[in-house]
Amino acid sequence: ELGWMSKVYVNRPAVVRHAEQIKKWKTVKGNWQAAWLLKAVTCIDLTTLSGDDTPSNVKRLCFKAKHPIREDLLKALDMHDKGITCAAVCVYPARVSDAVNTLKAAGCNIPVASVAAGFPSGQTPLESKLIEIRLAVEYGAREIDIVISRNLVLTGQWQALYEEIHLCRAACGEAHLKTILATGELGSLDNVYKASMIAMMAGSDFIKTSTGKEVENATFPVGIVMMRAIRDYYWKTGYKVVGFKPAGGIRTAKEAITWLMLVKEELGVEWLTPELFRLGASSLLGDIEQQIFYHVTGSYACQHELAMA
Repeated sequence: ELGWMSKVYVNRPAVVRHAEQIKKWKTVKGNWQAAWLLKAVTCIDLTTLSGDDTPSNVKRLCFKAKHPIREDLLKALDMHDKGITCAAVCVYPARVSDAVNTLKAAGCNIPVASVAAGFPSGQTPLESKLIEIRLAVEYGAREIDIVISRNLVLTGQWQALYEEIHLCRAACGEAHLKTILATGELGSLDNVYKASMIAMMAGSDFIKTSTGKEVENATFPVGIVMMRAIRDYYWKTGYKVVGFKPAGGIRTAKEAITWLMLVKEELGVEWLTPELFRLGASSLLGDIEQQIFYHVTGSYACQHELAMA
């Protein structure tokens, strides 16, 4: 509905002011903090997207996704039998088979997500993007994280953006589609809202802030705008099916809790599930486990005491 796009106006000063207030929120403490952190763990897409990824470090990542928190720490919290795992493992298409085979051998049903569609720049022909998506699905990926062509947003080609995402949605088949907006390169919050809405109209299961490779990644202003786009889409269509995924630069337990609290404020408790909220992160889990270790023992762990810390 292009008419909807023409009416969009985002009050940037108000959004920025609200984002500054969010940074001042007091974090929870004690058992409440531990509970929020364990909730955050179950929403993490544990990610490795490095040029030097090998089968061995992907296997290690998969093991960590299945056992994100040390068993003795979970027992101390009486959470050892609750099946706490990360939400997904995210890798490049070439490493999907390694992750799928490792998780299958471990008897684990954690889905494998694959970036695709010319990640991270998106500067590849559409035909190549679709082939990459189909290959990732063929290798066993159950979730596909595509990145949009930012030039289509910057030049206002909304119909072309819709068609590109719609074709990517079709190429995913049964796999879930997460659409990365690369918000740090869209130029304005108006464009962030419009791109969010187009992605949802085209069939995205999630809208995601960033690739993690931009200069500016997940920030509270773009998070607020994207979540309000999700809320508007729900109010207009009645479909509560689109999730939100902040990614890039989220490294501390405090930041993770703040994102969870923001989702609860903007979208409601219903969105605080792995089906509708994810955290894209590679180093976040280490800090969360460190904070849980401190909660249980009263002291911080040495580096060798926490795997991948």
